Amino acid sequence: MTIQVEISPEAEARLTAAAGARGIPVETYAGTLLQEALAPFRGGAGMLTLENVDAFSKKLSEGSENMPVLSLEANERASYYEDRW
Repeated sequence: MTIQVEISPEAEARLTAAAGARGIPVETYAGTLLQEALAPFRGGAGMLTLENVDAFSKKLSEGSENMPVLSLEANERASYYEDRW
């Protein structure tokens, strides 16, 4: 697909410099940026499944077994504002 996009001269200069630093044409680099920006939305219908939530939760909690366990008092409001009580 071919599209035309209007960008500011500053954005064009940055895009050209970034493409040049990678040794690829500006058009190729711009296409790559668009594909990367759209990647999180690939194939989704905007709905979370239980499996996705479960997998995300497990990934998020990886390594948490090594975190210290805080006492209940550590999470009380007074512990955040010790100098105000």
